[in-house]
Amino acid sequence: MGDLIGKHILVTGASSGMGRVFCQMIAKEGASVSLIARNEERLKETLCKMEGGGHQYYVCDLTDMEQLKTTIGELKPVDGVVFCAGINDFVPLKFVKQEKLEKIFQTNYFSQVILTQMLAKKKLINKNASLVYISSLSSVLGVAGTLLYASSKAALNSAVRVIAAEMAPQGVRANAICPGIVRTEMLSATNIDEDTFTKQAVDYPLGLGTPEDVGNAVLYHLSDGSRWLTGNCMIIDGGYSLN
Repeated sequence: MGDLIGKHILVTGASSGMGRVFCQMIAKEGASVSLIARNEERLKETLCKMEGGGHQYYVCDLTDMEQLKTTIGELKPVDGVVFCAGINDFVPLKFVKQEKLEKIFQTNYFSQVILTQMLAKKKLINKNASLVYISSLSSVLGVAGTLLYASSKAALNSAVRVIAAEMAPQGVRANAICPGIVRTEMLSATNIDEDTFTKQAVDYPLGLGTPEDVGNAVLYHLSDGSRWLTGNCMIIDGGYSLN
């Protein structure tokens, strides 16, 4: 408890799913949190569930450059960022359309890199800060139907390693977390039915994950305990990779 006391952490995708849980867990550790998402009502709901004070939210679509510039202009320097905003779409290769490809990459890759760049340029990333990018186990697998999502996350993994190398002189760490299947609103919104969930759970020796499972990894990366860890892509999948 209290590993993040005195730190200011920025969380994107904070209005629901894993992002909301991360905000709650980070606040419980004593940090002040700045929340970013598109839905103001959901942001307010997240804020109401958080302990402590000094938190604030920003309504912003990270793919909208004007909104992003405005938000960046209002932010205070951060000691950590959790890049959790993302979208998913399960589409077989033969049905992939350019507009869907562009939309997935705009949210899952371009907006993450651009936000990082803007924070760095505005000197809003404190020395020894930690940048945590939520990627996916699918980025290192070859599962049918995941071309859009998996490729966008694989690109993000590569960017994280480059960011880690470039920001190391400032003591800034950059790491990705690659979760396996976690029950979230985003996953429920896909066309995966309950039978598929049940079948996939069998391949996870420790069962399917929860947002809290991933959140514990996020807390570690944000804490000073990860001081010597950068450029890493941590797989957290309940033993799925053992198969």
